[in-house]
Amino acid sequence: MPLKITTWNINSVRLRIDLVAKFIKSARPDVLCLQETKCPDDAFPLKRFKRLGYEHVALNGQKGYHGVAVVSRVPFESFQFENFCGKTDCRHMSVVLGERAGLKDPITLHNFYVPAGGDEPDPEINPKFEHKLSFLDEMRAHADLKPAKNERAILVGDLNVAPLEHDVWSHKQMIRVVSHTPIECEKLTAAQKAGAWIDTMRVHTPEPEKLYTWWSYRAMDNWRTADRGRRLDHVWTSDALAGQISKIKIAKDYRGAERPSDHVPVTATVEV
Repeated sequence: MPLKITTWNINSVRLRIDLVAKFIKSARPDVLCLQETKCPDDAFPLKRFKRLGYEHVALNGQKGYHGVAVVSRVPFESFQFENFCGKTDCRHMSVVLGERAGLKDPITLHNFYVPAGGDEPDPEINPKFEHKLSFLDEMRAHADLKPAKNERAILVGDLNVAPLEHDVWSHKQMIRVVSHTPIECEKLTAAQKAGAWIDTMRVHTPEPEKLYTWWSYRAMDNWRTADRGRRLDHVWTSDALAGQISKIKIAKDYRGAERPSDHVPVTATVEV
């Protein structure tokens, strides 16, 4: 059976709940992983999601900043979150989908929001960039992010790094810009390799084709024409699931919605 999993940095779930509802009614993902929810757990719009058919919710949120959530039409077996860099800043949530979701073999799903890193790509003068590099290092070293040989696992989220040359509109102009600097790309790639994760989006759309999931608010009027995007949102799979991703869809039109997020939904269809 197909299982549709969407990742979306929504940049305030309460502000954009109508946009989320529009997407849900159109795409009908089974599981929706949100980042930058920007609200404490007790203020999350649970009733709205339940009316839309998403009764199973795992939250890791705080007031005003960051926050991740997994909302689902199918039940979880369990869920948990991890803290990174000694901070409780709500950047990770994982759930296990199993028998209750109709799966013979379980799938562990990780939802991440990696720090953006600020504007200056120098950890000596920019603590936000130092935090980002440290976060990526901890992802590389984390035992739970190294699936066993036959373990079915997926890692999604706003990883805030566009690692490949054609993940940005201009490699030459972006190489000194936070999100595409060599050190960030190297550290994200090291985390990917440490867990033997497969970059499923690039399996379905190999380079040199351009692939973007984010367009800056600074180009509100001409973002589509200029198309100066970056691929900051990712879908990684363990080897056990690599051949079971039948489709990846980037819903680019949602960047053109009224009061949009600067990220758009990315949906993976898993044949389970």
